[in-house]
Amino acid sequence: MDANILVLGTLPGMRSIQEQQYYAHPRNAFWPIMKALFAVDGDYESRRRQLIANRIAVWDVLSSAVRRGSLDADIRLDIARANDFAAFFSSHPDIGVVIFNGKKAEALFMRFVEARPNDPSARFIVLPSTSPAYAAMPYSGKLARWRAAFGLNDDAKI
Repeated sequence: MDANILVLGTLPGMRSIQEQQYYAHPRNAFWPIMKALFAVDGDYESRRRQLIANRIAVWDVLSSAVRRGSLDADIRLDIARANDFAAFFSSHPDIGVVIFNGKKAEALFMRFVEARPNDPSARFIVLPSTSPAYAAMPYSGKLARWRAAFGLNDDAKI
């Protein structure tokens, strides 16, 4: 069973690069949200397998870029390069939902990526960034928006 949902960030932050793990910063809300929505828990490898079991893929829009620190606002767009989405969508034909983890991920995707999912009715959803740098919305608000995007209520799971 292949992924049918793709969650896209912009580019790994410093902590994620150091630990070779998506959303490694301890204050990033991504993993707590996945735990609340899908009971994803345990060490990184266990959480990764649980996302796969829920048919969720996680990736970044950019394969390379230069920035000081981890802030998306500091990404140098003149030398940024996108991941190979044509190959990704070809290899994962069941992707029907692309979720952008923040507005910057959507903006980068729209700027740099021409390929689209094979499913012509695929939906694109922009959600509040789980980054601790996005402090304008509390965790509870982020969780509510992510829960709604996945079509979940407090008792349901995909």
